[in-house]
Amino acid sequence: MLIRIRYFASVRELMGTGATSIELPDGSTVADAFAVLANGNDRARTAFAHCLPMVNQDYVSTDHLLADGDELALIPPVSGGSPPLYRITEDPIDTAEVERFVAEPGAGAVVTFVGTVRNVARGRSVIRLDYEAYAPAAEKMLERIGDEMFEFWEVSQIAIVHRTGSLAVGEASVAIAVSSPHRAAAFDACRHAIERIKEIVPIWKKEWYEGGSVWIGSEADYQHEAAAESTA
Repeated sequence: MLIRIRYFASVRELMGTGATSIELPDGSTVADAFAVLANGNDRARTAFAHCLPMVNQDYVSTDHLLADGDELALIPPVSGGSPPLYRITEDPIDTAEVERFVAEPGAGAVVTFVGTVRNVARGRSVIRLDYEAYAPAAEKMLERIGDEMFEFWEVSQIAIVHRTGSLAVGEASVAIAVSSPHRAAAFDACRHAIERIKEIVPIWKKEWYEGGSVWIGSEADYQHEAAAESTA
């Protein structure tokens, strides 16, 4: 399928053109288009990470499915600065990209938290984790958490990315980066974010072990324990 691309301002200068077209396979997303357009160029990848995508003049997420004839516009930050990044994704998390997103000259500290899949939980060997999310609502809750962070601490920029799907041991499930003029605020805000994610963001985790699995959460744990007792 043929996708029309529009660039503006700093991104137009970086790419050397205001418009182009690319061919993509059916089923491609905005993120797929970004990857093709960047073509391994780190400067372009960083610039795209700060852009808001528009398809046919409507803002969309990076997992938006493209259709033949769509116009994809990359909207760089306006004069008010780059908006925070709140993303639910099925793609592996590029933790370096998340950290780069919040870096800025006025930041005296950048704190990054990366949650990874561990190989032991609840005294059992973990094979993998499955994450499921109500993605649109989850991103809204991530934005609410970000608003809290801006309200409670002097932070400059925030990026929160959470992955869904099946993750192997050692893979990153969540990355949070916070920049601030002062390290204490960055540390405190980052800790607040991960604790609040566990409380209000509609993301569910299923742990897989040798010989069984369980959804993590009070009700799921209770049902799992009851089932174990009934078979004892």
